[in-house]
Amino acid sequence: MNNRSKANFRVLTVCTVCALLVGARGWAAQPSGPPDWVVTFPADLACAGFDLQIEGWNGKRHDRQFTDKNGTLRVISAGTGAALRYTNVQSGATFSTKSSGAVDHTIFNLDGSQTKTLTGHNVVFMFPTDTPPGPSTTLYAGRVVLTIDPSFNFTVEAESGKTTDICAAVSQ
Repeated sequence: MNNRSKANFRVLTVCTVCALLVGARGWAAQPSGPPDWVVTFPADLACAGFDLQIEGWNGKRHDRQFTDKNGTLRVISAGTGAALRYTNVQSGATFSTKSSGAVDHTIFNLDGSQTKTLTGHNVVFMFPTDTPPGPSTTLYAGRVVLTIDPSFNFTVEAESGKTTDICAAVSQ
């Protein structure tokens, strides 16, 4: 995956894969119709030892872009994320979440890096090139601060709130 593709994919997933944990029971009723989108991470990229497929239904967000008084570009994205189903492609084990609220505040730094502050319910994918190194897929219900270097490698700077390890949830 080249850097531009990786950047687009990572930004898309971090911004749109916002979800509320509903536990092992999953949805009260399955979403109707086919998913709006499907993404599959190869083994050892998002989860160790297996491909992770993510299906998403609905989700609405609004983006606001502006330049602050120092000339720094900022983007605020807020709304509800998609209802999601995570699947271990090898075993078929699934874990589901409902749609819930989240905010993504991104600062585009002059050196080409970005600083993201995620609040609410967000899923963060850490790849082997990140800090801490992945593979990992974590659902945060709280706050996460990430820096993203110009090569689109993530570093978790701070986190608070409840976390759920999606890879462990579908590792059976």
